[in-house]
Amino acid sequence: MVRPREGERIVLGTTRMRVLEDGTRTEHRLAVTESVLAPHTPGPPQHRHARHDEGFYVLSGTVRFTVGEDVCDATAGTFVLVPPGAPHTFANTTGQPAVLLSLFTPDLYVQYFRDLRDTIAERRTPSPQGHLRTMSRYATEPATGLAEGAGR
Repeated sequence: MVRPREGERIVLGTTRMRVLEDGTRTEHRLAVTESVLAPHTPGPPQHRHARHDEGFYVLSGTVRFTVGEDVCDATAGTFVLVPPGAPHTFANTTGQPAVLLSLFTPDLYVQYFRDLRDTIAERRTPSPQGHLRTMSRYATEPATGLAEGAGR
């Protein structure tokens, strides 16, 4: 059980994340995070994961998802599932915060968020090559030739 003020906190720029399950209690089959996206948070460039599914449930606000060439403004109560290999990104293009519950099967990607947090905490900006190396440790790569952001 993770109560409201519990869970590991990860701050990534304008996104505040709370790790509800990092995989340690599920034999690494599942990880769950809650993220608050500040207004006008651009989100990551489109990318694809080779080894894990990623699910997003919008708890409040509106989140713009781009999966391949498809763009959808998802409101509270919407669930988006991104299977391995599907290029995707998301953003909060509105003036209000948005809250997402994210599921990762298996738990692989939670450590990526920790690595990114640690890089930011050390006041280092990873080079594009360094960022690609970090992503590749978690079976993730940029999706090239597609819409770069969800903020359009």
